Amino acid sequence: MKKILAISGSTRRSSSNEVVLNYIKTHLAATVDFEIFDGIDKLPHFNPDLDNDGLPAIVQTFRDKIQAADGIIICSPEYVFSLPGSLKNAIEWNVSTTLFSNKPVALIVASASGQKAFEALDLIMTTLDADLQPSTKLIIPGIKGKINKAREIEDVETRENILHVVQSLLQSI
Repeated sequence: MKKILAISGSTRRSSSNEVVLNYIKTHLAATVDFEIFDGIDKLPHFNPDLDNDGLPAIVQTFRDKIQAADGIIICSPEYVFSLPGSLKNAIEWNVSTTLFSNKPVALIVASASGQKAFEALDLIMTTLDADLQPSTKLIIPGIKGKINKAREIEDVETRENILHVVQSLLQSI
């Protein structure tokens, strides 16, 4: 069974990004070991000095989960035309490693607009040598209008696009 680690760039409970990741989890439950990492808000501020001398246990746990995964899905909002600081911090804890090198990764930016955050995330993950394919990248603009009060994605095209990205990621593993 393939193992996918999902990372939400949002720390908000019941965020739109959490809705997207839970939608994926529901659709993959029978065929994929799917875990949503919920600790980016618990990671300390990135400090390269700690990388060699006293790596925090939560950082090691995060790195272990990335290493064990066959593929990664990052789903993030856009804050002030960029990535949320907590997501950038989580990624920075991996810059001294090769954990993302050749690792199949899907990028989903679900926000009001999302273009600038998407560009930043794509550049960062390309720099880390992640295995990114055009078919494993998705921007979902206006995400809040595509989710109903029951916290379900009601927009059919959005659901189809999400599943296409996930299937493309699974094929690239």
